[in-house]
Amino acid sequence: MDANFFDLSDETPVYVISVAAQLSGLHPQTLRQYDRLGLVSPGRTAGRGRLYSTRDIVLLREVQRLSQEEGINLAGIKRILELETENLRLRDELTRMAAELKLIRALVRYELPPS
Repeated sequence: MDANFFDLSDETPVYVISVAAQLSGLHPQTLRQYDRLGLVSPGRTAGRGRLYSTRDIVLLREVQRLSQEEGINLAGIKRILELETENLRLRDELTRMAAELKLIRALVRYELPPS
């Protein structure tokens, strides 16, 4: 057996809906509703069954917290999640661009004759 056979990331969808419901403390029907609304996007089996990752479970708990503790409706939660995703994407892009700028500055210094 391959040594990496069980090397799963937090993104790997492995939990069927009943297990995901138990781990998240939510009813399976609630998980289906969150999927339909686009709040969470579980993986799918060949037979179209839902498979949830550890990251999905954490996200489900956060959706529940925002709803129950903060009183935010599901549309508001969806917008918050979209903005958080965009924020992460922009941070990654900024980090990449800063590294690229640093490289360009180093190349310019290297190619210019001393003043």
